[in-house]
Amino acid sequence: MARHASNLPLKLTLVYAALVIYACLHPFTGWQASGLPMFDYLLAPWPRYYRSEDLVLNVAGYLPLGFLGAAALFPRLGGPGSILAATLGAGILSLSLETAQNFLPSRVASNLDLGCNLLGALAGALAGAVWGPALFDPQGGLQRWRSRHIIGGHTGELGLLLVGLWLLTQLSADGLLFGSGDLRHWLALPSPVAFAPERFIRLEAAHVATTVLGVGLFARCIMRAAGLWSIPLLFILAFALTTLATFSFYSPDMPLAWLTPGARLGLLVGLPLLAACLLLPRVLQHALAGMAMLAATALVNLMPENPYLPFRTSAAAAGHFLNFHGLTAVTAAAWPYLALAYLSALGLWRGEHLAAERRL
Repeated sequence: MARHASNLPLKLTLVYAALVIYACLHPFTGWQASGLPMFDYLLAPWPRYYRSEDLVLNVAGYLPLGFLGAAALFPRLGGPGSILAATLGAGILSLSLETAQNFLPSRVASNLDLGCNLLGALAGALAGAVWGPALFDPQGGLQRWRSRHIIGGHTGELGLLLVGLWLLTQLSADGLLFGSGDLRHWLALPSPVAFAPERFIRLEAAHVATTVLGVGLFARCIMRAAGLWSIPLLFILAFALTTLATFSFYSPDMPLAWLTPGARLGLLVGLPLLAACLLLPRVLQHALAGMAMLAATALVNLMPENPYLPFRTSAAAAGHFLNFHGLTAVTAAAWPYLALAYLSALGLWRGEHLAAERRL
């Protein structure tokens, strides 16, 4: 258990760093030399025009990286060493990405962004050195909770990571509620179904209901025993993150704009259905989780574009949106396929262990 506990923050650091790299270099097209010196931006004066939201997000984006990095390095380097190494590592990553943005016409390399990233990494590293050991230590609160409620080893850690990535997808509240797995944009495919209000409401309700069922049962599959508050808390966090994203990026006057008629109907059907399925035997829950995820993924790829969503057009004008949307869009597109692969592997793993127990 100690080895797993010490590896968890390192795994989270690597995953988060990969997401930051994708976000900063998204959409990975149009690479060309600008003709300017590569590091000229480092000596640029304070920009005449900037958004305070950009500064806040550049700081906030590197807070988790500094926190996780310091927590991962603390057992080896101690407090001051882990703070210095995590901040330096995040700074090198930010410098590399800002420099690479010189070659992307849709991006602008900025020393102000670099400074904000460093500030966020330093603040996160300070917090990680103080609170990280208590969270990730084998005897810490997080590990005690994990050992009581989540299946053991790397399998449980991967399941928790997938749940965390699903929560991250809720910050891309520019479409359907829980709308992950849509590959049409990535494959340049048109919507196969024409928009009609009544049809859209029915499809959205079915999608939300099957997603609630699939995600809720997925969370149950990685748990040792059903907790009274664990799964409700997961959805409360998801609703809070969706509301926060809607308020911050799209529609400050209507933070609950995501709660459309179809979403309301889907929640009214999906939540009681999930509660009933949590009473079923474990093997049936596992099978239903996969079936519900497959249905939700099929539905999200059939859904027509809704031209009446109030936050469709406002997000594109925000300067900070490109990075953030790049971070969440790829996660949302890939998540159900990763989750289905995990469920398949988990089913095989459990089947082998059950067979071994019967032989004994």
